[in-house]
Amino acid sequence: MQSFPQSPVQGQMMSQPLSISSIIRFAARHYGGSEIVSRRVEADMPDLHRYTYRDCEARARRLAQALAERGVAIGERVGTLAWNGYRHLELYYAVSGSGAVLHTINPRLHPEQIAYIVNHAEDQVLFFDMTFLSLVEAIAPHCASVKAFVLMSDRAHMPAASTIPDLLCYEELVEAADGGYAWPLFDENAAASLCYTSGTTGNPKGALYSHRSTVLHAYASALPNVLNVGAIDTVLPVVPMFHVNAWGLPYSVLLSGAKMVFPGAALDGKSLYELFEQEGVTFSAGVPTVWLGLINYALQNDLRFSTFRRTVIGGSACPPAMMDTLIDKFNVQVIHGWGMTEMSPLGTTGGLLARHRKLPEPEQRKILQKQGHAIYGVDMKIVDDDGNELPWDGHSFGHLLVKGPWIIASYFRNEGGDVLQDGWFPTGDVATIDPDGFMQITDRSKDVIKSGGEWIGSIDLENIAVAHPGVLQAACIGMAHPKWDERPLLVVVRRPGAEVTREELLAFFDGKIARFWMPDDVVFVDSLPIGGTGKIQKNKLREQFRDYRLPGA
Repeated sequence: MQSFPQSPVQGQMMSQPLSISSIIRFAARHYGGSEIVSRRVEADMPDLHRYTYRDCEARARRLAQALAERGVAIGERVGTLAWNGYRHLELYYAVSGSGAVLHTINPRLHPEQIAYIVNHAEDQVLFFDMTFLSLVEAIAPHCASVKAFVLMSDRAHMPAASTIPDLLCYEELVEAADGGYAWPLFDENAAASLCYTSGTTGNPKGALYSHRSTVLHAYASALPNVLNVGAIDTVLPVVPMFHVNAWGLPYSVLLSGAKMVFPGAALDGKSLYELFEQEGVTFSAGVPTVWLGLINYALQNDLRFSTFRRTVIGGSACPPAMMDTLIDKFNVQVIHGWGMTEMSPLGTTGGLLARHRKLPEPEQRKILQKQGHAIYGVDMKIVDDDGNELPWDGHSFGHLLVKGPWIIASYFRNEGGDVLQDGWFPTGDVATIDPDGFMQITDRSKDVIKSGGEWIGSIDLENIAVAHPGVLQAACIGMAHPKWDERPLLVVVRRPGAEVTREELLAFFDGKIARFWMPDDVVFVDSLPIGGTGKIQKNKLREQFRDYRLPGA
């Protein structure tokens, strides 16, 4: 931990630790009547569960009491395999608020990876939704550290039999506590939650967040230039609560007093649209693959949104065609966001400066298509291969480095050793930064295509491809070439009923890119490999096409 010189004159303010429990205490006391609405996992129950911030805080406190009575100590990890819902939200506050560490696990990972993560984290208790009963039954014998498994259900929905020994019932744990528990105070730098990277190369690594970093991230993310969340909003996070703590929304929404809506497991376009309309959702957040399903459902059924006005899109670059559709057809403001697990996750959000309002609409749109401006608490720079800082001219692109109070200094258990470069965290992204400080990702370092000594950004090529009306999805990967080292191959999923050809698609690039950026070939496939966080898995694409030879190569 870095130390700083002590001033001879200290401020005379109260000293209160920044703790996650302070968020839910504040929400219950000052926005106690704000609603939390959840689509249920249980099929035979009423479709929606409703209660208030006040109710949530009371139940979270009882759950924290139950954990303490079962011997879960400060600093010990508690795992979750759960959808976005009210019980998962209670765990967010009960676990961290009691001093234990919330470990949200991505259920879309391979079972062997999930078991590895549980063991690496040394989870003492594992909570899970009914959806994942068979998954947990399969991995339970391999989870040596777990002392108790808890099904997030009431007694009526507990299975008659299970291979999991001494399976506990969530509602019985809550009901058994008398509610006399008081949130404990501890150092704000204590660990609060643990999230693992997606592990596209090697085993996943853990990012261990503190109470201080989480509260500061929640404060910053709610600011007007960032997510602009307020008590007047109704927020539906489509981004999963197992994906970097739903981008911090379970914290920033509660401290803002907004109504919260959880979609459960129903993330298809029809289910999301109906919930948006029924609950009057004004703001949402998710990855491009989710919005693709919602947009297609709305367009196919000639539907519009009556209350939905803002969304943040991150996880991977938002295609300009998707942004244009949301803005022009649905009157939904698109906030382009960028971050990563190691950053809690938010680093930048898109928007306009006051003087940008005078620009023509196409030029404004180009600014919005960038990943955006750093939010307070995050600093960034771009460097060349030798570590020399590059100018913010909007043209020079290099390796993106960041630092700030919610960015990791090292991975959990020091996996990977010293990851910082002179105090900066290397993101693995390649980017440009313009004179106004707007950052744009051009590629991942591992995905950038190096052709004849020049870099070709795969994201730009993908964005152009998906702007074609016959293209549903596209991914660009570098293929070996005897002369140029690598050349781009475009892998495309056609829209249903579309008959776009290779030649037609390549012609679509004319005038939009430098000639040497032109893909050498186009391959059409039925689907692209999508990872557990909704990103296209280019490592799997490269494996799929490892024996492919480009024309003339």
